[in-house]
Amino acid sequence: MKVRKAVIPAAGLGTRMLPATKTVPKEMLPMVDKPVIQYIIEEAVASGIEDILIVTNRAKSAMDDYFDYYPELETRLNQAGKDKELFEVRRAADLANIFYVRQKETRGLGHAISRARRFVGDEPFAVLLGDDIMRAEKPVTLQLVEAAEKYGASAVGVQKVSTEAISRYSSVKVSPLEERIFSVSDMNEKPSPEQIFSNYAILGRYVLTPGIFEILEHMRPGYGGEIQLTDGLRELSQHSRMVAVDFEGRRYDTGNLNGFLEATIDFALDHPASGPWLRKFIQQKAKEL
Repeated sequence: MKVRKAVIPAAGLGTRMLPATKTVPKEMLPMVDKPVIQYIIEEAVASGIEDILIVTNRAKSAMDDYFDYYPELETRLNQAGKDKELFEVRRAADLANIFYVRQKETRGLGHAISRARRFVGDEPFAVLLGDDIMRAEKPVTLQLVEAAEKYGASAVGVQKVSTEAISRYSSVKVSPLEERIFSVSDMNEKPSPEQIFSNYAILGRYVLTPGIFEILEHMRPGYGGEIQLTDGLRELSQHSRMVAVDFEGRRYDTGNLNGFLEATIDFALDHPASGPWLRKFIQQKAKEL
């Protein structure tokens, strides 16, 4: 079981980040010196992924343009001797084999994933949600890939959240297999207090077997009247093996303003070009408050 492909659903309307996302895809908002989606693609590549499919909509052609060559800009940078900038522009275009397909209707995450069926074929594949940035020594997707390959199973990335917060996520019913890895037998989307299986919530990373596509094709709309990926995963877990990986690392939800700012500040503090200045700026601001 070798995971070589990844799917990034990026067809959402970005309503939590309006008005900025009215004309700019939320995945293209700059986080320090790169758009959000580049961090996600870099995680996939660092996890051994070779081919990536981005599920978009008709308003997100900017992503296609960004991960392409730009001869006029590259010529200008070369003539100006801006070698560092030229390298970064070309590197973004050469990160991976990137493909695109449109989700022509807004029908939920499960429907978006189903659009990848021809791209995936009969192989296992990773899913990286376009809002979720992961900061970890070992890429979170790689942590899931290793567990999926070891157990010959699908894998979901989880972490414990508070009882108050679990109602915003998918709660997973688990039993331990080894340190930080669990067997999954059930789950539900945005559970009420009496429906909570555990405080382990699925957070933005998956490795799935192709059997999910047949399930999603016949799935009825669920929560919010949409085709929910969680409903498909629940059925998949009852027909084939699935593990949950309590991944090591921090997850940022860049689809909302607070999460986006948290990620921007943390990554900017670690960036050699901005870190020293920002640290001093924050210390000075703290004195003024």
